[in-house]
Amino acid sequence: QVQLVESGGGLVQPGGSLRLSCAASGRTFSSGSLGWFRQAAGKEREFVASIVWRVGFIYYANSVKGRFTISRDNYKNTVYLQMNRLKFEDTAVYYCADSLRTGLPQMETSYDYWGQGTQVTVSS
Repeated sequence: QVQLVESGGGLVQPGGSLRLSCAASGRTFSSGSLGWFRQAAGKEREFVASIVWRVGFIYYANSVKGRFTISRDNYKNTVYLQMNRLKFEDTAVYYCADSLRTGLPQMETSYDYWGQGTQVTVSS
């Protein structure tokens, strides 16, 4: 059973930075991909970024492109989301999700396992 554990969320001022981590376990991560999604209060969950485990192809939502960076450590089976120049509208619960195959990265239905989420609050 795949387990995903997010960490690194917290309270940050606008313009600040946070780095989220998603530690994955339970399978050999030589295929598929891992994505980050977020859900703000009262809104639907939305795609943020994804990375293919083996070859490292990366996709970003337009809203975070140029500010967020996704990366992976294959030895630690961990994926990171470096978030810079944070804005109020980045406030949300951030989830990581694992896909056993490489489907459409922005689609929730492409993912098979989800973490519990970590809260990111951007506030002055």
